[in-house]
Amino acid sequence: MKKTDTEFSFQTVPQTSRHSFGKTMAVMLGFTFFSASMLAGGELGLGLTFKQFLWVVLIGNLALCLYTGALAHIAAKTGLSTHLLAKYSFGEKGAHLPSFLLGFTQVGWFGVGVAMFAVPVAKEMGWNSYLLIFIFGAAITLASLYGMKSLVVLSFIAVPLIATLGSYSATTAAADMGGLQALFAYRPETDLTIAAALTICIGSFISGGTLTADFARFAKDTRSAVTATSAAFFLGNTLMFLFGAVGAMVYGLSDISEVLFLQGLTIPAILVLGLNIWTTNDNALYASGLGFANITNWSKKSWVFVNGIVGTLFAMWMYNNFVGFLNLLSAAIPSIGAIIIADYFFIQRRRYVKFEQATFKTVNWAALGAWVMGVALAQFAPGIAPLNALIGTGVVYVGLMKVPVFRVTPALEENK
Repeated sequence: MKKTDTEFSFQTVPQTSRHSFGKTMAVMLGFTFFSASMLAGGELGLGLTFKQFLWVVLIGNLALCLYTGALAHIAAKTGLSTHLLAKYSFGEKGAHLPSFLLGFTQVGWFGVGVAMFAVPVAKEMGWNSYLLIFIFGAAITLASLYGMKSLVVLSFIAVPLIATLGSYSATTAAADMGGLQALFAYRPETDLTIAAALTICIGSFISGGTLTADFARFAKDTRSAVTATSAAFFLGNTLMFLFGAVGAMVYGLSDISEVLFLQGLTIPAILVLGLNIWTTNDNALYASGLGFANITNWSKKSWVFVNGIVGTLFAMWMYNNFVGFLNLLSAAIPSIGAIIIADYFFIQRRRYVKFEQATFKTVNWAALGAWVMGVALAQFAPGIAPLNALIGTGVVYVGLMKVPVFRVTPALEENK
């Protein structure tokens, strides 16, 4: 007897399997409440004044809200994952490129997250960091095999705990400095440009944001999907950056784990940060499994297991190359989401043929060409790399699709 795919890896999520607003919100908050964002916030705190930091986080997270909100709308409307949506714009085989890139980066984020927990905890407790990486990575991998069910349960537990601990830590740090007035009087020893700061703020979660559809497709309707996603990215990312930045400004430490240990919160830090990283890494393995399943037609669970092993083995390397990894994400990932958004809203004007009835081009070269241009803009154009990629790619894609050779849209070929 053939097993039912309860994760709908290769098909539309039916209305009978959609989630309530509360469950969608919990999953998205669990995704955005990530310790790596606190580390990025700490980097901002070491290079910006508190007022500059607030403006950067406001603008950066508003940009992420618009981006992820648009993807959430498409996902809830169609019931499709990022990888299945990519077939409409990139083509049947062309969609393998975004699936590989997104799957690869999520395996990388998984590795970064595992090491972010294991390294400081092992150092503080006198344990072997490599053994702790193996144990933590294996535990998350096994839990991820249960799909959306484990994401919902873990998110309901972890989100309030990390919000409470982070708020207590930031409040304690501000008090140690002399209060809110002292924070606004803070002057960093090194200067970070606003463009560089916005690149860190947006780039730190742009890959996760591009995978919004993998989770928002389970929302009951577009309103709950957009509201839950936008609120989660704005609230979650803002809090994570704030917790990291305040600790860095007060103690000169960008790593939130070191801040919490310094404040005497060792045991709560180990438990809560472990859960916090677990929820996001669970999401990362889930999304990477969908990506590689789309390329190979193997089951998502098989790829979750394989990706968990790979991410665990390379965790320390990814941890030591965190900044370079962020630069890679800023250059390669935003263009994928920009093409999906541009195709749905501007090329096919919200009229996608149902996935089960659609016939796709093998490769849509307009999408691949726009993606290459987007990466180039992110790398070489002045300004904010992720925004350059998002806006530039969208404009190039719409322009190329007006050229006669590309004008037949991939999902409507059977109607021409």
